[in-house]
Amino acid sequence: MQVSNPHILNIEKLSTSLHEFDAIIDVRSPAEFALDHIPGAINLPALNNEERIEIGTLYKQVSPFAAKKLGAAFVSRNISHYLETSLADFPREWHPLIYCWRGGERSGAFTHILNRIGWKAMQLESGYQGFRRIVIDGLDQAAQKFSFQVIAGMTGSGKTRVLQEIGTLGAQTLDLEGLAIHRGSVLGNEPNTEQPSQKAFETNLWNALNSLNPAKIVFVESESKKVGGLHIPDALMERIRNGQCIELRSSTKTRVSWLLREYQHFLSDPESFKQKLRLLISRYGKVQIEKWCEAIDQGHFANLVEELLLMHYDPSYQSSIVRNFPAYRNDHYVDLKSDDDEAFTKAAKEIITKVNAEQV
Repeated sequence: MQVSNPHILNIEKLSTSLHEFDAIIDVRSPAEFALDHIPGAINLPALNNEERIEIGTLYKQVSPFAAKKLGAAFVSRNISHYLETSLADFPREWHPLIYCWRGGERSGAFTHILNRIGWKAMQLESGYQGFRRIVIDGLDQAAQKFSFQVIAGMTGSGKTRVLQEIGTLGAQTLDLEGLAIHRGSVLGNEPNTEQPSQKAFETNLWNALNSLNPAKIVFVESESKKVGGLHIPDALMERIRNGQCIELRSSTKTRVSWLLREYQHFLSDPESFKQKLRLLISRYGKVQIEKWCEAIDQGHFANLVEELLLMHYDPSYQSSIVRNFPAYRNDHYVDLKSDDDEAFTKAAKEIITKVNAEQV
């Protein structure tokens, strides 16, 4: 009869057991950790980036034995360092979860040493690879069990701001642009901030959905299949697009005012603004793009933003919303009267009221 190891956590129990641990320790290299990791994990590499490369090269070019021997020396030295620094002050009752790439040598050595000291450490079966399968399966399952209320609206209508207000009022929300760190258009990148990797985005999405109740409606913005450079999983995207829609409408004047507030970083960095507009040359031609660039140089931002809305964003929205969101209705909307805080709160309350009335 096979006896289970009390120091190994079955990968199938991960989702329900994460809260039981005092710490989640990712012992992979910093490069692996940066690409994606279990939410809340800290990185204490058993091998740093350079050491991992050196061990891999030695394994292929010399022998597995030589690689394991040098690897053991590196891992022992690194764990010793953590025992004297990062782990020095934890009490005997400390209960960490340790994982590496596939639940192998690195996490095994780390877990063994911590348990020999007297801590209650556990190693994650299958490591990050097992966690990755949980994320993919979890996103597919979410596409079946969640119901979404889509907030549609033209660029600048304040959808993200209203979504935040809806969350503040106690309703469930899923902020895809927040998770992707991008506002979803050619000008949508956040200043001085890179988007997460595709894997990290999916992990963040999985984690956000795990915090929601599938028995209750989830509010989400209408999005394209990609947010910046990141792809929304197909099954989840299909589920969102089949959700009920309500449109947030506001005047062109209000939208221009709101966009000028939200995109201050472009107004203070004209060259970056022009660089982004030049990505549209194939669509509008050099003459039109240079005209817009001249408007930037002259500081005519309000006129430029209005023209971009009317020429570029609005036609694109009108053609895509009907095509991609079959439950969209032109007569189902809420007006945003201005771009002040009171107007956003009022619009959020009206949306919640209308949606709740439809659920009765």
